[in-house]
Amino acid sequence: MMAVAMLQQSMSIAATAKLGFNIRGEFRVQQQLNFNRSRAVVSWGYARLQRFVESTPQKQQLRILLIADEGQQQQQQATRRQTQPKKLRAESSIAEDVGSRSIDSGLAHFVGENVRQVEPERDFTGTARIPIYVMLPLDTITPDNKVANPEELKRDLEALRSAEVDGVMVDCWWGLVEGKVPQQYDWSGYSHLFKIVRDAQLKLQVVMSFHQCGGNVGDDVNISLPQWVLDIGKENPDVFFTDQNGVRNPECLTWGVDKRRVLRGRTAVEVYYDYMRSFRQNLSDFFDDGTITEIEVGLGACGELRYPSYPENNGWKYPGIGEFQCYDKYLMESLKKAAEERGHPEWATGPSNAGGYNSMPQDTGFFRDGGDYDSYYGRFFLNWYSKVLIEHGDQVLRLANLAFEGVKIAAKVSGIHWWYKTASHAAELAAGFYNPANRDGYAAIANMLAKNEAAFNFTCVELRTLDQAEGNPEAMADPEGLVWQVLNAAWDAAIPVASENALPCFDREGYNKILENAKPRKDPDGRHLVAFTYLRLNDQLMEKENFQEFARFVKRLHGKCFP
Repeated sequence: MMAVAMLQQSMSIAATAKLGFNIRGEFRVQQQLNFNRSRAVVSWGYARLQRFVESTPQKQQLRILLIADEGQQQQQQATRRQTQPKKLRAESSIAEDVGSRSIDSGLAHFVGENVRQVEPERDFTGTARIPIYVMLPLDTITPDNKVANPEELKRDLEALRSAEVDGVMVDCWWGLVEGKVPQQYDWSGYSHLFKIVRDAQLKLQVVMSFHQCGGNVGDDVNISLPQWVLDIGKENPDVFFTDQNGVRNPECLTWGVDKRRVLRGRTAVEVYYDYMRSFRQNLSDFFDDGTITEIEVGLGACGELRYPSYPENNGWKYPGIGEFQCYDKYLMESLKKAAEERGHPEWATGPSNAGGYNSMPQDTGFFRDGGDYDSYYGRFFLNWYSKVLIEHGDQVLRLANLAFEGVKIAAKVSGIHWWYKTASHAAELAAGFYNPANRDGYAAIANMLAKNEAAFNFTCVELRTLDQAEGNPEAMADPEGLVWQVLNAAWDAAIPVASENALPCFDREGYNKILENAKPRKDPDGRHLVAFTYLRLNDQLMEKENFQEFARFVKRLHGKCFP
């Protein structure tokens, strides 16, 4: 996490310093410091650390825990004592002792001689009850519109009910329901599924999934867009998002056709509205009896409000910055119009120096520190790019409210946490979130959701900045900082906030991180999440130890006493 250099002669030290950051302004860093026998190298980057601390709103709440890796150190010492001459062994022991005390005293001095122990696990007894839903497997409905393994599903739902889970979430795939002919909908598989869920005395969150399944993180099945849409795409590939190299992405329709009658006489937003209205009419019983409690409206890639800027199918790998997805003819026409209205027709093009899917920000002229993202052209382009995203969400959610009048609706926003510690926030910019270090890009999204009375569903609440720094330090990721920013943007807009985990989670530490985000300890207004959705029901969750830990988490999320 930080460069370390301390000039020591003939020393070999193994120590672990832990520092991290969470939403209460506390820090905990974990870095393995291995110093081999050498004449040169090391000194704590105090200036850098101090600048980081001073930039936080709660800089007084700094905690650093220095832990000597005694087992490893003793083992190394024993090995050296067996192999080194007596005199050299004595000199090495002195160096190790001096070096350890130098690091320990330096850290203690920096935090004002206040080195404290890790806090005990928080007791959530009596806190707000937060409902929890569990996502069903992606292939719960088969390609021929049947419930997959209904008897096994019933047993799993019974187990979830025994753990006091409130309900389940399921994707309603556009490609399955309206797959063959426009405006011919087959809801039979979902009707059967919903009856099973209702019989299990569970509630339902239903996702209007206007995207394909397959080709992204966690996708283990493939469900394409409707075949008739793919056929249109063969004749007119510009109905799909397109990158700077002309590569089309059939994961979802480009927002450039939201108001274009290119889908057999209908616009994209009309197609979405007809689908949602048909769902509401054909499955009305489940609304009337309260089984369906919320509709989450798919707004882009993976059902999230974002551009498909980091598709694995196109070669993206973490932590690549991704690419802008605005090169279909419809979005380019929109950009041209915006540039002309601004009085700069030469700006009617995407950035030429933004790198590729797997570029690093510092390797590009656009995203590097002081790069073109903050130039007059850069600000114009990013404003337009993010405005298209917000306008798309606004249009679709407005129609969703018409289709589902009186029913709670929500939209999901992805947690793009990599490169968050850089100035440009390159990965967020490519996805449509205009959120560089000097601008709050989530406030505008929250205000749009507030306008449409939609809940803000955000991901990655289980991720810890510390873990990201250890596993991929080059990614400059900060999921905790991102979550805190987004939660406050949504709460400032006075809208409900829900969340879900971005990656599978089975351990207590991950659950505790979710709980801390769900129920912030020192929020002066007592704000908390309105719901949490767990990713996802599978065989691993149902293993005995994992399920017991999950059941414990559910009770704590409900505010119940549990050891």
